[in-house]
Amino acid sequence: MTDKQRLEEDFEAGDLPLSSGETLHSARLHYHQIGELNAPKDNLILLPTYYGGAAPGNHPWVGSDSPLDPDRYCIVIPSMLGAGESSSPSNTRGQQAGPDFPAVSLYDNVMLQKRLVDDVFGGASLALVMGWSMGGMQALQWGCLFPDKVRGVLATCCTARCTPHNRVFLEGVKAALTCDQTFQEGRYQRPPRRGLKAFGRVYAGWAYSQAFFRHELWRDLGFDSIEALLRFWEDDHLGQDANNLLSVLGTWQRGDISDNPVFQGDYKAALASLTMPTRVMPGSTDLYFTVEDALQDARQMPGATFAPLISDWGHIAGGAGRETRSHQKILAAAQSLLDTKGP
Repeated sequence: MTDKQRLEEDFEAGDLPLSSGETLHSARLHYHQIGELNAPKDNLILLPTYYGGAAPGNHPWVGSDSPLDPDRYCIVIPSMLGAGESSSPSNTRGQQAGPDFPAVSLYDNVMLQKRLVDDVFGGASLALVMGWSMGGMQALQWGCLFPDKVRGVLATCCTARCTPHNRVFLEGVKAALTCDQTFQEGRYQRPPRRGLKAFGRVYAGWAYSQAFFRHELWRDLGFDSIEALLRFWEDDHLGQDANNLLSVLGTWQRGDISDNPVFQGDYKAALASLTMPTRVMPGSTDLYFTVEDALQDARQMPGATFAPLISDWGHIAGGAGRETRSHQKILAAAQSLLDTKGP
């Protein structure tokens, strides 16, 4: 890819009304653009980000050797509100800084992304919306809100709402972070290092599966011990802002594609609106976005094909470039959806 094909921009949205009734002041959506929009404005692909991840985390899905080829498609990676690149607790000033950053929903993220598509990309139609984990939840939200604009949806290792057990898992990692006395209800003067390290260690036990550890698959990642893997997770979370992690965690816990003014909590109606070709790809050993929950969702989506990723890598299987076999299956699914003529 040439430098001309890779751009990093901010979309300044002004004051953004949120579904909670609050307003996010001077909202800013950070995004990466790889490739150029064509004249018919029908080659746009959207790759929303995942929990704890920045826009570059989705780059492994993109390339000349991928169905997401920037010589053919305009690929846009919008960063979630609260995650550190777009408007977030860590980069907002004044009354909405830190722990006072307002609650954000999946709907709020997608409606801001829709403004980006309309204002910057001329109201382009979307050839595909594709994401992993919370990125997949946003992809499903896009599909049900704008079935006339989205020709295909690919959602890996996610469900269309946060299930009760998923919420409990998140309460656990949240408690590990906030128990650090340095956290001070989010008004910390220095990073709560112990809490961030604890958050990373607890999360690592959920991100992979029992089989991942039983078969020592951490060796495939270059680690010589489980302890080395856990230290990696600690270091990764030491690089994150605690209030950002909690802000997006709240978006995740409240995540429900029907919790918005359009569907007003009618979950079945929201799922039924996914009439375009949709690929639902849960991880067979995912501990919190389970196959059973994803299948229940897919059965209520008229356009869905259910294609689990058979992998011992747990939730991580669905991420871009994380596990080779799953990565290849995800790209094959993307190719199939891009080859299918949607509405």
